[in-house]
Amino acid sequence: MTDGRFETEVLRVLADTEPGDVLTYGEVAAEAGFPGAARAVGNLLRTSEGLVWWRVVAASGRLNPSDPAGHAELLRSEGHRVEPNRSGELRIVRR
Repeated sequence: MTDGRFETEVLRVLADTEPGDVLTYGEVAAEAGFPGAARAVGNLLRTSEGLVWWRVVAASGRLNPSDPAGHAELLRSEGHRVEPNRSGELRIVRR
């Protein structure tokens, strides 16, 4: 994945998302042609600027742990329902 193709393909997948779309890290990796690279997608989102990172969540629906309230606000602004689970952790309610 060091040839730049991974980043290029992940950026393409993210660029194709529209307001209201939500994908998991694993779905982004698979659509980019790198199934099993969910963590690498997360690392790329964490270290890059200007990406629509808020449209990507964990497979469990869990939001970005470094700013769950901000993540929830961005998702809600695009029409998604976000609620706390039993332990109070914010998660998206997928349609």
